[in-house]
Amino acid sequence: MEITFNEMEITFNDAKTKELLKEVVIELIKDKRDLFYEIIMEALEEAALANAIKEGRQNDFVSEDKIFTLLEGET
Repeated sequence: MEITFNEMEITFNDAKTKELLKEVVIELIKDKRDLFYEIIMEALEEAALANAIKEGRQNDFVSEDKIFTLLEGET
């Protein structure tokens, strides 16, 4: 990997690049812990919602009339 910046050339081998990227990601997670927490929680909520929708669609749909009948206490 080569990076050119203002007439300077820096060359990294794959192992060094991987190590530097790992350090950067760890530092970002430490510095922005709240942001990463929110991102992870949002992803988990979306996954749970997607699973709930998928499970719900495996069953037969209930008619709107039946729902209102149940809500109004008329059986």
